This record gives sequence, C-alpha cells and structure tokens, in this order.
Amino acid sequence: HIIAEAQKRGGTAAFIDAEHALDITYARRLGVKTEELLISQPDYGEQALDIADLLVRSNAVDIVVIDSVAALIPQAELEGEMGETQVGGQARLMSHALRKLTGTIHKSNTAVVFINQIRMKIGVTGYGSPETTTGGNALKFYASTRMDIRRIQTLKDKEEVYGSRCRVKVVKNKVAPPFREAQFDILYGTGISREGEIIDMGVDMNIVDKSGAWFAYGSERLGQGKENVRAFLLEHPDIRQQIEEKIYQHLGLGQAQETDVQGQ
Repeated sequence: HIIAEAQKRGGTAAFIDAEHALDITYARRLGVKTEELLISQPDYGEQALDIADLLVRSNAVDIVVIDSVAALIPQAELEGEMGETQVGGQARLMSHALRKLTGTIHKSNTAVVFINQIRMKIGVTGYGSPETTTGGNALKFYASTRMDIRRIQTLKDKEEVYGSRCRVKVVKNKVAPPFREAQFDILYGTGISREGEIIDMGVDMNIVDKSGAWFAYGSERLGQGKENVRAFLLEHPDIRQQIEEKIYQHLGLGQAQETDVQGQ
C-alpha cells in the first residue's frame, strides 16, 4: 500500500524481496504499478543492505521497502553447514549496515521501510514481554518510527473467513507523538479496506448514524451490517466521496482525493 501511494504521487519505489515471496498479481491488486517498481531478490543479507545503500545514495528513489529483516541472512551463515551455529551474526550485520545507512538516509529524500517479524524470547517468565523482533537492537535504536501491527479479529461471513481486523500502534516516533493507535480491516485479495475506514471514522465522527446493525447517512439508508455497507459504498462512489470529504473537513485536512472504485 505504501508503494502504491508513493507511485500515485509520482514517486519511484524499490522493493528488496529478501524473502523471495513477492506476489506480483496481489501487488497489482493493491494498486502497485509493477512495471515501474524496482525489484531486487538478493542472495544474502549483506547484498540486500548494499543494494539499499546504493539506492538511497543515488537519491533516485522515494521509498525503499525491505521484506523482511528476518530473511536478511549473513553470507557466512548461508555458506556454513546446516547445523552450524552462527551466534549474533544477523545482529552484527544489522548494526554495521545501519551505522552506514542512517547518515545516508538523513542526507537523502528517501524513506526506508524495514518489515520485521515477532519472535518469542526463550526462557522469559514473569516480568517483561516475552516478545522480541529479529535482527538485534540496532534497528529499534536507529528507526525514526516503529509500528507494531497485529491481527486482533478474524472477519467472517458465516463460516467463510474473508479478512482480518488489525490494530497498529506507534511504539516509537521521533517525528510526532508516539503511542497512538488505529484499527483497520485487511480483506484477503484486495488489501486494506478504504470503505471500512470510511465507515469506522464516519461513525466515530457522527457523520454516519449507526443504530443497532443498521447504518445511515442523512436520509440515505446504507445497509445492515458493515459488510453490506462496504458493498453499498463500492457501488455508490458519489456517496462514499461525500462522506470522505466530511471526514477530511472534520479533521481539518481539506478535500479528499478521488479514488477508484476499489478504493485503492
């Protein structure tokens, strides 16, 4: 989504696919112009971070996304035996790379996004969170903004699962107040639901009326149940645009941008 938004504003994006798991078809559904996207699938961690450094130094790209930190395996570990232990190799790699990257990023106009995964600490009981992220502490220290995103609910239509309700919490922020939270829906196959956001924010701001399971906008009845309202807004982009503009006005952000019928 962040790459699609950057491209929509005329920016150039790069995706470093360390996991070798990029789904081009799904990316297109999210609105990514894959023919304009710079894609790299490096063989090992050092190569991935060198590519990121070169892209940032060039100042030719607006955003670089690295997916993911867990897949940035040091070359020595890849070339070693399967059962051979390499203690702290990934943490040392990240620490060394970020010392170089931080200054380079500061001098450029490029945003660098690292996607990471949660792991459980071994032997932690009692006080403190048992959760940690891969790659050591360097990324936590150098990052300007850290966001914790996790699924809080499964979205179902009867027995069919069609998406997830997610919560994002800003756990670190050097550029704005931290610890803010937001919730949104991710629909399988289409990504973050813009219509779901409009419904939630419309209800919170009393722009959309909710009575039991029914939703209404002024004299217009939108439907019963959030999924039916989501479908209604997709079929009636004029009403969606009106609600969206009122949300923007309520937030003091000016006019809403036109979006296509899928809300991308």
